[in-house]
Amino acid sequence: MANTPPAVKAFISAYDSEPLAYQNLDNAIEAVCCGEVFKSLILALVNSPAFSEELGKEFEAAGAIAGLSACRGLRSCLNFSLGRFFGLLAEVIAAFDHAAGHEWATFANRVNQSNLGASKLVERLIRSADGSFYTDLAARLVDENPHAVYPTSSYRESEAHVVSASDDQIIEAVMTSRTFTSIRVVENCLDPEETVLRDMYVSHGRCVCLVDQNVETYYGEQIDKYFKHHGIHLDKLVYRAMEVDKGIRTVEKMLGDFKSLGVCRHEPVLIIGGGVIADTGGLACALYHRNTPYVMLSTSIVAGIDAGPSPRTCCDGFGYKNLFGAYHAPVLSLTDRFFFKTLREGWLRHGIIEIIKMAAIKDLELFEYLEQAGPALIETRFGTLNCEPGSEISVLSQKILGAALRSYVEAEYGNLYETHQCRPHAYGHTWSPGFEIEAGLLHGHAVAIGMGFGAYISYRSNWITADEFHRILKLISSFGLSLWHDVMLNKETLWASQEKIVQKRGGNLAAPLPKGGVGKCGYLNSMTQEELYEAISAYRKICQDYPRQGVGIDPLCSDVGLEDPSTVGHSLMETVKAHSTEPTELLSPV
Repeated sequence: MANTPPAVKAFISAYDSEPLAYQNLDNAIEAVCCGEVFKSLILALVNSPAFSEELGKEFEAAGAIAGLSACRGLRSCLNFSLGRFFGLLAEVIAAFDHAAGHEWATFANRVNQSNLGASKLVERLIRSADGSFYTDLAARLVDENPHAVYPTSSYRESEAHVVSASDDQIIEAVMTSRTFTSIRVVENCLDPEETVLRDMYVSHGRCVCLVDQNVETYYGEQIDKYFKHHGIHLDKLVYRAMEVDKGIRTVEKMLGDFKSLGVCRHEPVLIIGGGVIADTGGLACALYHRNTPYVMLSTSIVAGIDAGPSPRTCCDGFGYKNLFGAYHAPVLSLTDRFFFKTLREGWLRHGIIEIIKMAAIKDLELFEYLEQAGPALIETRFGTLNCEPGSEISVLSQKILGAALRSYVEAEYGNLYETHQCRPHAYGHTWSPGFEIEAGLLHGHAVAIGMGFGAYISYRSNWITADEFHRILKLISSFGLSLWHDVMLNKETLWASQEKIVQKRGGNLAAPLPKGGVGKCGYLNSMTQEELYEAISAYRKICQDYPRQGVGIDPLCSDVGLEDPSTVGHSLMETVKAHSTEPTELLSPV
């Protein structure tokens, strides 16, 4: 059993907080760090099974989830600065005892604001009255637990086991890598009273920040004021982040900026924006030093519940969508609905489909929340516009965001490297990649059509009832999202998409569809061309009975001020042809 929570509780109950108020800070640190109680805490932290499911369940059972991430990070505490150590320790303590946590947070602030804050914990412990103990511990950990004393990143660890033939001419190895991350729904995180960003960066002394140009227009001054208020130097890098900017040159520019600023391998970059900068900035972090951590502050619906916490970072190249990429999840992902106040309705509508997707395929309760909220989600910008704090729609909005994130993360992180295709979050993404670009559709509307059509396939297969099928369509339509577009009449386009998706999915169709009821998932692995064409014709007739005959509100990229992707795609295709005489496919699926 993990013994970290008991060790933390023992430390809280046994510790006298009087030394925290000593006027001489170095004496206070000496008093805090000496004694058997502190030794026991340090040993529990460095030996903690940081990546185990067991540790998470113990924190969950104790109602102390808010301290879990800090506890996991503290396995590398000997290598931390004093400021970072006491800051994280305060977070862990606060999760078990709020009053005690406040005292330790005040002490951590004193340390961070002093000239002692940047000193390493292990160096200070070696100089303490218990120095011989910590000298021996540090030396022993080099062999026994190198992640605890010389970590490259406190968020990751790796292991391997190797066997070889007697003459070493054949060697076989198995490698494993584990990482952890935090996903949080926060309120108004740029308010100086909200300390989640401060706590991440104050011990580093600065924040290197990639910002979407549109976000800078609305929130740039507020970002500046936040970090200035907390005395944290801000290196802000502003990038235009439209779909046409999602190329390798953007990533290269980011890498150059990181190099010029001397970004360290243990220093999390802050990315603020929507899906494009989440993808490109995350990829730049994955490439820089081969692994630089980053924090994602999402300002759009798509980023907030999908692209932001996603481990899949990417950019387009040579006319192919997401040709280059890496699996590199943020160490902290923040979703703050207060950014939604400045989004156009068309962008909100386009993003909500990613929530409906998870609800229809994985979470009935979330589906019911969406039915309850209805179009008010859009009208009130998720309870942030023209409604009182604590109102029904405000509370419901937070529940929806939290449930959507939990469902997405459960599905995505259990298959972090996409090593199999039982991926419920790919619902709506089987046939839509084939017609999204051709029709000039917003991604959300294309996925909505794919979901509606997929629900019909599920109904035809007797996987869901007629009532369940129409329940899904009604929810999609109620938000003004598309069920139909005449591009579906180009049946060969959908068949070509199906053929390409089979290639992408390792030779299987593996189309996730509702099965066994709303909120449950199954996988369709076979559909002939004739069956597909028959389904399209029948589905079209059903859509005629829905509002707008199934056509969504502002479904096209051009409707919300974006360039027509089919035009952009054509120019990219010309680039591909200039580089190769081989046959190519236009902007292949994600």
